[in-house]
Amino acid sequence: MSVKIRLQRHGKKGKPFYWVVAADARAKRDGKFLEKLGTYNPNTNPATIDLNVDAAAKWLFNGAQPTDTARAILSYKGALLKHHLNGGVRKGALTQEQADAKFAAWVEEKANKVSAKVSGLADNKAAARAAALQAEKEVNAKRIAAAQEAKAAAEADNAEEATPEVEENTEETEA
Repeated sequence: MSVKIRLQRHGKKGKPFYWVVAADARAKRDGKFLEKLGTYNPNTNPATIDLNVDAAAKWLFNGAQPTDTARAILSYKGALLKHHLNGGVRKGALTQEQADAKFAAWVEEKANKVSAKVSGLADNKAAARAAALQAEKEVNAKRIAAAQEAKAAAEADNAEEATPEVEENTEETEA
C-alpha cells in the first residue's frame, strides 16, 4: 500500500482549513486516512501550522510520499530535516544527541524568524493605523477651518446687509 502525506480540506467555502494526514494514495481527497499529523490554516498571516514532527518523520521513514504543498509544510516545520538527520544517525555519521542538538538549533532559529515576521506585521499595522488617524485629523481640521471661514463670511455678509438697511430706514424717516 503506497502512502501519501497530503492535505485534507475542512472549513467553510472561502475559508479553507486543512488537516495534514497520512493516507492511502487510492483514498479520496477528503476520505479515509491512516493518521492525522497536524493542521494547516492558511487564513492567518503568517499561516498557522501545527504538526507532529516525530510522526511525520516516522511516515517519511516508512516511505510515505508527500504532495507538493505537504512537502512545503513539512519542510517549513522541520520534519524533512528531522528525517534527514535520522538518516545520518542510522548511517553512523551523527549521534542521536548531535542530531537532536542540530534540530533544536534549527527550530529555535525558525521560531525567531516567525516571531520577527509577526512583530513586523504588527508594527506595520500600527503604523498604518497611526497614519490613517493623522490623515483623518488633518481632514477634520480642514473641515473645521472651512466651516469657521464660511460662518465668518456669512456673519460679514449679514453685517453688511444690516448696515445699509439702517441707513435706508433713516433716509425714509427724514423724507
